[in-house]
Amino acid sequence: MTTDKHTADHRVIHGQAAVLATPNLDTDQIMPKQFLRGIDKAGLAPGLLYDLRFDGAGQPRADFVLNQPAFASADVLIAGANFGCGSSREHAVWGMQQYGFKAVVASSFGEIFYSNALNNRLLLAMVDEADVQAFVAEAAAQPGPLSLSIDVSQRVVRSPGHSAGFVLSDRHQRMFVQGLDVIGASLTYAEQIRAFADQHWAAQPWVRDVARRTRDRLAG
Repeated sequence: MTTDKHTADHRVIHGQAAVLATPNLDTDQIMPKQFLRGIDKAGLAPGLLYDLRFDGAGQPRADFVLNQPAFASADVLIAGANFGCGSSREHAVWGMQQYGFKAVVASSFGEIFYSNALNNRLLLAMVDEADVQAFVAEAAAQPGPLSLSIDVSQRVVRSPGHSAGFVLSDRHQRMFVQGLDVIGASLTYAEQIRAFADQHWAAQPWVRDVARRTRDRLAG
């Protein structure tokens, strides 16, 4: 699906945040390799942060935040610096979304992970490290998740006790506000793409469908 037509307002994400402040948490930890065997992106939620959520015997680690009953509703993550570094696997983003996460707040992200996330409409709010620490301290002062709202239009993250501006490109802001992923955003330019293609083929007709015509000639 390239658009979400069932939600009228995409400007603000309201969520319940859990803290996972480990810096440099890479995509191999977010989605371990043994969960990448499928031929599509389905069924990745069980693998999310598997080695942090479970011990060597496959039993849940009681001290891990997402295994605690109070955080069962968490759908926003307050993360450590350089979250999502490492390999380029897009499965890390898909797994987070399938688990239920709508956004991650951190002071920095792995570059490829950042692009993958925003193109798939997992919002990454990059705030100053001092703001991350303010949210972490506020979260630590209460027993359950921290209520957060992420205003995409204004590019501001708000909790009951703190607010912080975050970085987001105009293109990605438009995608979130309009409910588009990267395919949906591309399709908004369909007329321009079609006009360019028609002009290109008119000027260079000999290269149109060259692969198909070559295959047909060889088959004959």
